[in-house]
Amino acid sequence: MQALPEPVADAGCRIVGLALTLRRAEARTMYARHLRRVLGEDLSDSEVRTWTRRAFLAYARYWMEGARLPGVTAREIEARMIYPDGMEHLERGMAEGRGVIMGLPHVGSWEWGGAWLALKGYPMTAVAEPLDPPDLYDYFVEQREQMGLTIVKLGPGTGSALLKTLRSGGLVGLLCDRDIVGNGVEVEFFGEKTTFPSGPATLALRTGAMLLPTVVYSGPGRDHSAVIRPPLDTERTTTLRADVAKVSQALAYELEGLVRRAPDQWHIFVPNWPSDEQFSNPRG
Repeated sequence: MQALPEPVADAGCRIVGLALTLRRAEARTMYARHLRRVLGEDLSDSEVRTWTRRAFLAYARYWMEGARLPGVTAREIEARMIYPDGMEHLERGMAEGRGVIMGLPHVGSWEWGGAWLALKGYPMTAVAEPLDPPDLYDYFVEQREQMGLTIVKLGPGTGSALLKTLRSGGLVGLLCDRDIVGNGVEVEFFGEKTTFPSGPATLALRTGAMLLPTVVYSGPGRDHSAVIRPPLDTERTTTLRADVAKVSQALAYELEGLVRRAPDQWHIFVPNWPSDEQFSNPRG
């Protein structure tokens, strides 16, 4: 992908995206469920098909851009990133020296935003799931480090590494609209109960770091745009457990608004609510 001219890579990813739209029936079903949560149950089947096709194309673009990003020049990264709406919140949080947590949904291309922030003097630490084979994970980490990102492997030492970053006044970016581990905190998300990772709220409450709901969208055109929302209220009021639940719920409501701005860029094609499990294939 890095070696190909961008128009060729873009055309290839569109072909893959359209092919996946046709072949991945379970992913289509799951995305349709999520889409109706976001846009309403009264969507017609034709509208769902149109949104689904756009979603698969957006997902293919995400992987294409992620593969090409380590080879993109700093000048081009800056040129294709529209100055974020709400950047003043991040600048204030970093200036205060307490650390900043960006709570991100699986929308658009957060990695492009991370590369841009590194160029602006705000290198980000992020968490990644282990990949098989291990050599693939090592390659992934190496490529992200070239872009100015620090990657922490999801596992027993994740919390300690993030605490260290925040206590030194650093920036942490956490994707938090999907509870991968399965031990998160219950929230209402798009009108239905599910769980969110408790990490963003817990870290903010324990360190005093600023928690900013954030999104990086793909577009308009070949560019990228970002929205950084005002900091959430993370003042301690009662027990840590109750405060984590309260802050996580506030984050969920913020992420709802950010997802609604571009639901076709929301890369969640798997079960994300308990009621989704009956529609998933246990063998797939």
